[in-house]
Amino acid sequence: MVKKQIIKDNSYVYGFHKKESSVFKTPLGINNSIVEAISHHKSEPAWMTKIRTDAYKIFKNYELPKWGPDLSGIDFSGIHYYNSPTNQKFKNWLDVPKDIKDTYEKIGVPQAEKKFLAGVGAQYDSEVVYHNLKNEWEKLGVIFVDTDTALRKYPELFREYFGTLIPTADNKFSALNTAVWSGGSFLYVPKNVKVEIPLQAYFRINANAMGQFERTLIIAEEGSYVHYIEGCSAPIYTGDSLHSAVVEVIVKKGARVRYTTVQNWSNNVYNLVTKRMLISEEGVGEWVDGNLGSKINMKYPSLILAGKGARGELLSLAYAGKGQHQDAGGKAIHLAPYTTSTITSKSVSVGGGRSSYRGMVRIASGAKGAKSFVRCDALLLDELSRSDTYPVNIVHEQDVTLGHEASVSKIGEQQLFYLMSRGLSETQATSLIVNGFIEPIVKELPLEYAVELNRLINLSMENAIA
Repeated sequence: MVKKQIIKDNSYVYGFHKKESSVFKTPLGINNSIVEAISHHKSEPAWMTKIRTDAYKIFKNYELPKWGPDLSGIDFSGIHYYNSPTNQKFKNWLDVPKDIKDTYEKIGVPQAEKKFLAGVGAQYDSEVVYHNLKNEWEKLGVIFVDTDTALRKYPELFREYFGTLIPTADNKFSALNTAVWSGGSFLYVPKNVKVEIPLQAYFRINANAMGQFERTLIIAEEGSYVHYIEGCSAPIYTGDSLHSAVVEVIVKKGARVRYTTVQNWSNNVYNLVTKRMLISEEGVGEWVDGNLGSKINMKYPSLILAGKGARGELLSLAYAGKGQHQDAGGKAIHLAPYTTSTITSKSVSVGGGRSSYRGMVRIASGAKGAKSFVRCDALLLDELSRSDTYPVNIVHEQDVTLGHEASVSKIGEQQLFYLMSRGLSETQATSLIVNGFIEPIVKELPLEYAVELNRLINLSMENAIA
């Protein structure tokens, strides 16, 4: 096998890597023995081992999806499915091994925790190495741990909800995740508790030819509130890595959950994620999804409006640069009367990048008075780039309101001329127009994340337009 080397890309600020460290690492490829070895290493109960091995059988029997981006380049035999960098989990940054700690300090996670977060989880390759929740929220009964710890400490709660929204057999990659999952966040918010400060998890791939398969489960009891933020990044290698997460969010009666993602994977990562949110009566569920980087991104967060008066919103931003295909969007499934959903999708394509909106609205029989509105706006920055829209609307009820709008535009020469006549360079003028275009999404992010997202987009554009 040819050794895969790290490569430099000055447009990707998180493309650095540290020397790989492992206390336990599976060999390349996947088989039943490797799945069992992961479960054994984690000292899991027999029922979880069986879930894993059953999932592996399903994964083997499923073909790759025939729709969407071409995934035939994924070499499932050339990936490490588990790598543990340390035997310990830490609650103090000072105790985290230096190379790992330096990585998160360079990204800015410890600083963010000090300034404006209620708790932080940090996953490095396959394991969460740091996890902490401030005492004031622990005293109110909030549980915020990595998912492996939740399986050990809260097995009954874990088993009650695990896999209820995204069954193992939902798709090939949900089956793969269930077979080899490791890490992720488990968040439980008790009745009427409102976590007023965001919680964050950060997922970092460091090793070469690595698969990361975190599993996140959030349960918000009646009348509660929480805002969960996740960030993602990886070094740039000449070989490809695979990130395939599963996220399940349960929003009980009158509760509200906001789930924000700012992913910035390097362009050698296949990002194939299944995310689903169940919203009960008068509950509110929100996805805010920022997609930068990755070789191929396929992600369609879903809103299942299961209770009367439930509301859901999806705000999706995709930025596709050279050699990237952002296939993003969302789903809203109305199962109850007087439910409301809004899907807003913005995409920017530059340097030959391709962005696609792929979404579905389904209104079931009996969902009287349901309302849904979808808006997709695409911005092309050159003649090489491409944008597509693939909407599906399925309505089985008469008394509903459903709207869909889509637009594709280019930056006009008059706009550029006006801004450049005021002393801006072409790159600066283009960035200003793009920032205005994505502003409806960015304004929903906490200030620090909005600033960082704009900075990352501007840096990517400088290299694409120059």
